[in-house]
Amino acid sequence: MLRHHSAQRIIETSDVSDILQRVLSGDRPKLNDCIHLIKSDNIHALGLVGGFLRDKLFGKVATFVNNIILNYTNVCITYCKFCAFYRAPGHNEAYTLPVSEIVKRVLTSRKLFGISQVLIQGGHNPNLNIEYYEDAFKEIRKRCPEVGIHGLSASEIDMISRVERCTTAEVLSRLKDAGLDTLPGAGAEVLDDSKLGIKSSATMMYGTLENEEQQARHLMKIANLQEKTGGFMAFIPWSFEPNMTQMQSEGLIRYPSGGLRLLKMIAISRIMYHDLINHLQSSWLTNGIGMAQLALTYGADDFGGTLIGEEVVTATGARSTELTSNTIVSAIKQIGYSAHERDNFYRLLRKY
Repeated sequence: MLRHHSAQRIIETSDVSDILQRVLSGDRPKLNDCIHLIKSDNIHALGLVGGFLRDKLFGKVATFVNNIILNYTNVCITYCKFCAFYRAPGHNEAYTLPVSEIVKRVLTSRKLFGISQVLIQGGHNPNLNIEYYEDAFKEIRKRCPEVGIHGLSASEIDMISRVERCTTAEVLSRLKDAGLDTLPGAGAEVLDDSKLGIKSSATMMYGTLENEEQQARHLMKIANLQEKTGGFMAFIPWSFEPNMTQMQSEGLIRYPSGGLRLLKMIAISRIMYHDLINHLQSSWLTNGIGMAQLALTYGADDFGGTLIGEEVVTATGARSTELTSNTIVSAIKQIGYSAHERDNFYRLLRKY
């Protein structure tokens, strides 16, 4: 239970007091509870509970991973209206990195920045077969075994299976044998068969055309899936960045959701998942370092990763997306937290 009388008062006088009190007593919110939390404007009350639950699990420790994001191709045939990164096959700005260049970037980043993870993602490129990914993963594992491979969203796995005309389980099995360690959550929230032993993160991009009930149903589906499988290591809510996208040009979305919405989603995510999914990322990439610092006090325990070479969000022109480990450590310490570097399995590697 919260100890400070002022905090208790803020919670007791909020429009979702009954839900928050039940959460603090150990209950897990249901769908209607989640909808009410999302509709509430009392972000401070939500943040007090989210921060309290976060501190119960982790104290004043915040983690981050030292990695690069490697976008190996921008060729994509899905044509998402919310994406400013993709190019159609044959476009004069389309690119696909050769395996040698992928490996070179990983080796260089390990030497210059000491990375422990590479996050590999790209478009849905119908010209790439599974051998391309196997060759890249095997060469990374051979040349740089200290670097974990966190790669390929569920939708990319699905694309490879369609190119190869085989099951996603077969694709995952082969990629795991080639060196794939973990799956990012972007693109879809789909867990593979647990016998493969590949852990994943779950995500939610919010701020497009969805309503509160649709957001709540998404959160509930992840909770139900986690109860059945236990396969999600982390949850990452991130806001849609409309700049330079088709959705913006069509007038569907003009502006990003902003910082207050981020803090609300971080707090609600901790409230929903505090006994299900341990780790919650602060989502600095689309909201900036200052908001990520606040997010750590609203329920997030992980700052995310260092970024060198990221191109998807950069394509929107939203902001500079390069961030070094020194900047992250400083940001964490500025708000009175202890900074720890982790690997892609959230195992602690180093305390700063």
